[in-house]
Amino acid sequence: MGKISTANRVKLFCGIITSGDDVTNKALNRLKEKFGEIDFKSEIIDFTQFSNYYNPEMGAVLRRFWVSFDKLIYADEISDIKIWTNSAEDSFADGEKRKINIDPGYITPATVILATTKDFSHRIYLSKGIYGEVTTIYKKDGFMKLPWSYQDYMSQTAADFLLKARAKLLKQLKDIK
Repeated sequence: MGKISTANRVKLFCGIITSGDDVTNKALNRLKEKFGEIDFKSEIIDFTQFSNYYNPEMGAVLRRFWVSFDKLIYADEISDIKIWTNSAEDSFADGEKRKINIDPGYITPATVILATTKDFSHRIYLSKGIYGEVTTIYKKDGFMKLPWSYQDYMSQTAADFLLKARAKLLKQLKDIK
């Protein structure tokens, strides 16, 4: 029989899709207030090269980037974090239209997990209306595409960000032991 243990420490990150600098700066400040210092920020890329899913709600010019936080979290905190980021998105909205999308997730040595409110065949229920998705897995020296991996998460920009954040996570975990 396996032994029940506490949740692992993981590296929190947020994938951000935004329509403007003003809301981006305000959101980043709010994220730092809540989760502490940002240790990595990816390059900014054009999100519309991957999808136009958010265009009706957020506009035609959308930028995508990722940030990770220096302070590690426990994996079982992600549901509360997703609820908080949804509330933050709402606070920046213009009526029913969001100006920013903040999707939290976490990095483990082997996986990238995204938190979502949407159920699907490859997602598992976590708690409080939040599901978890293994978005990509780490093998040998990079992240592997899965059948449901979002295209932007398979971009070189995402790979560079995720590899840097994973390397720091490994160092942080080693320092904890």
